[in-house]
Amino acid sequence: MEKIFKIGNDFVGNGYPPFIIAEMSGNHRGSLKRALKIVDEVAKSGANAIKLQTYTADTITVNSKNKEFIIQDKNSIWYKRNLYDLYNEAHTPWKWHAEIFERAKENNLICFSSPFDETAVDFLENLKVPAYKIASFEINHIPLIKKVAATGKPIIISTGMAEEKEINDAINAAKSEGAKKIILLKCTSEYPASIDDSNLLSIPFMKKKFNCQIGLSDHTEGIAAPITAVTLGASVIEKHITLNKNDGAVDSKFSLEVKDLKSMVEECTNAWRALGKKKIGPSQSERKSLHFRRSIYVVKNLVKGDIINKNNIKVVRPSNGIHPKHFNYLLGKKVNTKIKQNTPFKLSYLKKNETEKGK
Repeated sequence: MEKIFKIGNDFVGNGYPPFIIAEMSGNHRGSLKRALKIVDEVAKSGANAIKLQTYTADTITVNSKNKEFIIQDKNSIWYKRNLYDLYNEAHTPWKWHAEIFERAKENNLICFSSPFDETAVDFLENLKVPAYKIASFEINHIPLIKKVAATGKPIIISTGMAEEKEINDAINAAKSEGAKKIILLKCTSEYPASIDDSNLLSIPFMKKKFNCQIGLSDHTEGIAAPITAVTLGASVIEKHITLNKNDGAVDSKFSLEVKDLKSMVEECTNAWRALGKKKIGPSQSERKSLHFRRSIYVVKNLVKGDIINKNNIKVVRPSNGIHPKHFNYLLGKKVNTKIKQNTPFKLSYLKKNETEKGK
């Protein structure tokens, strides 16, 4: 059974609205002022948290111009970029972290990060982060996962590209260090990702398979995938955000503009609310409408002894008369009293022997 727990002061899990994480990544474009503005704008959206990435080019790769360090995928938004140079541009300077965390706190916004090596975990521990995120590309970095797990804080693991065994290895590594609060994120590690590759039906499958909370780290354009994920049981939604998709920041092309984040938060929450409970029957709010169902009414004046036919009774709204299922039974029967037009029909209007026949 998946566990419900807190990240910061917010509950995450079954019975609670989706926990929405806005990922800043490198969309600050090397400007602390811009990073702080992103924090302020995210706070206005109603998202639960803003997330950073804590690394330097030297902690994530090596400074080499060899071919294997150059992105060769012609469809990539980073085609022909050197990894070291790309990460050097995209990283969030560590000296900014304290100020960003403080700004988030002032906005009542949870702030945490994805560390990319063990030194980043030590650094983030000094900032008292409430949780950690393991990026998809780091799911095989078992030493890092163990380091994070040893803090005892919630650990969110993205599973882009990962095979089932790799996910189990990551979970087992975390549990071996005492981790009890684990969330897996369904993720498609394409930038941007095609909606056709989302495979969101994996969410309920993963929840059952790995017996923990499942969310979505989404790289598609728009908000259809996050909303759908919530309807399938995602308790966490992570989305890259930017101030302007066309500003040239390293991740802006596949990020959601902050002005649209509020709509995503609202619609994901509405999707969660719409799930409701597993039940059949009228809701409390529907009960008042039961009156406007159909029933059988007398539509012509009748006197005692008249025979009921299709011209003097009718199935109409509202529901003050007897159930429409009795319509054919009534045909050919005699009434035992005078009945005014537009009166709801009652079985007591039949002669006693006629009623007995129908029982």
